[in-house]
Parts: sequence; C-alpha cells; structure tokens
Amino acid sequence: MIVGSSGCGKSTLLGIFGGLDTPTTGAVEMESRSLYTLSRRELATYRARQIGMVFQSFNLISHYTALQNVETALLFNGTPRRERRGRATAVLDQLGLLDRITHRPADLSGGEQQRVAMARAIVKNPAILLADEPTGNLDHDNAVQTISLLAQLNRQGITVVMVTHNLELARQHATRIIRMDYGHIVGTETSSHSNQEIS
Repeated sequence: MIVGSSGCGKSTLLGIFGGLDTPTTGAVEMESRSLYTLSRRELATYRARQIGMVFQSFNLISHYTALQNVETALLFNGTPRRERRGRATAVLDQLGLLDRITHRPADLSGGEQQRVAMARAIVKNPAILLADEPTGNLDHDNAVQTISLLAQLNRQGITVVMVTHNLELARQHATRIIRMDYGHIVGTETSSHSNQEIS
C-alpha cells in the first residue's frame, strides 16, 4: 500500500505505474523494459493486457449494465464478443453479483458498484492491479470486504498496489507500506500479513 496525505502524489504515482502519466525524471521499468520508451500504441497495449485499475469513484458507465461495464475491459485486447460475455459473467459470479448483472449502476449499492469496478479490473487477468482509494466511498463493512478481495487476488498471484491515506488500514492488511510526503517516498515498512485472512 502507498500511504500519505491528500495531495502528496499517491494517485500520480499510480498513474505513472499505469502508463497514464509521464514522470518528469527517472524511469519506470516493467519486465526489464522502460515503460516510457514505449510508443503510445505500445503503452495502450500494456494497459489493456497487463494493468487493471480500480478507482475510488468507481467510474462505471451509467447507462451500461453491470455485465456491460465489465465487458468493456475486454474490448481493447482483442477478446471475441462471446468470450467477453462469458468471462464477464464468470467474474461477476465469483464476486457474488450474478443476480445483479442486468442492473445499472444507479440500481446498485456502493459496495456492489465497487465489486463491479473490481470485476472490470480483474476480468482480463492483469499482472498488476492498481487501486486508488478503493475503500474511500464505502462504509466499514464494504471496505473490509473490498480489502479482503484485494488480499485474495494477491494470494492468487496478482500484484496489488493500493493507495490510501489510512496508515492504520495499511498496517492491518498490507505486506509492504510505502509512505509518501509531498511527492517523495519518506519511508517503507514490511509486515507478515500476506498469509493472514482478513475479518
């Protein structure tokens, strides 16, 4: 987890990891390849195939159903239509939303919208999941459920990088904490939470 106060650069750092923002100095490497030597098309391919993103505000398309929102993640990596539908349905089922697939975001609770956003991020089996304050708009129970899901995905082999301003939350659940202050990394911590269940 990346922890710091509002405006310290956490979300910008996630954007750089995701190939959405360009660093003014330094380099970002993925599998020994500098991300910012890639062309715009190569960066788009990198995002489409290797990166899943979850946002605090969910960013669901209001006139799409839950199923259609999840399918959009597969539009840009060449997945055939029938396979898109099958994979989106399967991941929504995995997240307990099979009975909500025809509902639009306005008809879903905050926790359900966050799970749809999570399904959209993981349906393409990304190598890295970037989560920007995914619990910020949720009540306690839904926040715990979201953190539990992220921990489960991490145990399944997905690298999860989550931004939060909540150091206590990070210390309870993260395997590694990076603390930021005004655009600088000011410290790191490690813990043994990787094999613990979250309750």
